[in-house]
Amino acid sequence: MIRFSDEHVWVRVEGDTGVVGITVHAQDTLGDIVFVELPALGKTLAAKDVAGVVESVKAAADVYAPVSGTVSEVNEALRADPSLANSAPLGEGWLYKVKLAAPAELDALMDEEAYARFSA
Repeated sequence: MIRFSDEHVWVRVEGDTGVVGITVHAQDTLGDIVFVELPALGKTLAAKDVAGVVESVKAAADVYAPVSGTVSEVNEALRADPSLANSAPLGEGWLYKVKLAAPAELDALMDEEAYARFSA
């Protein structure tokens, strides 16, 4: 299951973990991503907290946590190659994984169809 926030962040649920990244729309809007600031391992995030920053040649944008939880893993590959967030935003370009604290928060997020309408 994948859900989308109105801040153009997605979360894919894998058991009790959420894999988080920016959407295709977000990376299209930002352009070529040159730097990604990832959250610290073990950091506790509440939904809507700033979890990191994505910088492109055009702008910098905060990445807001779509759900609450504790950061369990970060995508170290992005530190070496931030462009993964452009080339594979829904795949290899994920940002971090979070142990879900309140899975019910997922119900407030959009499914793919609703997000497509929202971002059109």
